[in-house]
Amino acid sequence: MPSDSLYLEVKKCTDLSVGEPAEILTLCNHAYERDLTHLLPTFHDAVHVLGRVDGKLVTHALWVTRWLQSGDKSLWCTAFVEAVATDHAYRRRGYASAVMRRITEEIKDYDIGGLCTGGSQHLYQTVGWQLWQGPLSIRLKDGTFMPTPDEHGVMVLTLPKTPPFNLASPLSAEWREGELW
Repeated sequence: MPSDSLYLEVKKCTDLSVGEPAEILTLCNHAYERDLTHLLPTFHDAVHVLGRVDGKLVTHALWVTRWLQSGDKSLWCTAFVEAVATDHAYRRRGYASAVMRRITEEIKDYDIGGLCTGGSQHLYQTVGWQLWQGPLSIRLKDGTFMPTPDEHGVMVLTLPKTPPFNLASPLSAEWREGELW
């Protein structure tokens, strides 16, 4: 493999090598400039996309299955993307875009893709994601809805099985430990 060429690998969390969870955590901590030690383990049954250059992990993202719902329509089996991170020294080379395009290839059997940026949406918009415009909420275990009006940056990706929807309608996700969105 030539120097600086990106090698992408997709792995279920159960297939990660002994050292890879720590490697992912280190990359994400540095990229987000905060400690994600308690957050990453909340992503149960995650599938990771690992991007390496000369064997070094330089970019990463994962997805988990979540259940989104637009208004009162049926629940959507959603590939919800988390922990998109690229080492500062390797940014602006298209590596995060490559990871996101790989995720798009891998999640075609889901109803829709989802993510929450918490910030800039530009990267995701360039690879086909759309910003949700309607009100957001979390579905609690007792069946009630908890509005999340301060949440911004929830985006969706239309997939082959995605039913028609309106970006301005209400959108909810099931409650989960860690970050709600």
